Amino acid sequence: MRRLALALGTAAVLAGCSQPQSAAPAPSSAPPPATTAAQPPPDPQPTGPGPCPYLETSFVADANGQHVSKVQTSADKPHPACFFYARSGKLQLTVRVYVGDPATAKALVDKAAPVNSSNPATDPAGWEGGYQATAAGAVYAVAKAGTAVVVSTDQTQTVKARTVAKQTISSLGL
Repeated sequence: MRRLALALGTAAVLAGCSQPQSAAPAPSSAPPPATTAAQPPPDPQPTGPGPCPYLETSFVADANGQHVSKVQTSADKPHPACFFYARSGKLQLTVRVYVGDPATAKALVDKAAPVNSSNPATDPAGWEGGYQATAAGAVYAVAKAGTAVVVSTDQTQTVKARTVAKQTISSLGL
């Protein structure tokens, strides 16, 4: 009897081992959705001589409070970035216009004037972004739909950058 019980017990254990285990859920063939935030394009670089196609040199000199000795532009399309230099040869003001993807425009503005550290900018009407003093001067950056305008100045007064940004938007009919 004892052998029969032992045999039956062994058979039950062996039968349990041959039973299929509950299968783990099959992995989905589709990868999880990627959540990549839009990245701003690289900073523009001066590649050729001016003039700036959308800002008069005299306007920039008056708005920024310094004489302009030289203007250079980037190769960006459809609107090049414009670089205005002081008599000393030092860069005094840069204007960048981006037209394209709305998320990229917003990322560009947030890179220039981070939402968590800058003051909110809403001028001109319908545009949103930020402004702040920086270690090198000041910045005013705004976006609307897929367009961004970023103005950096060596002056600490953000109103100078805002004035140039508003003129840029007006001149380009943005």
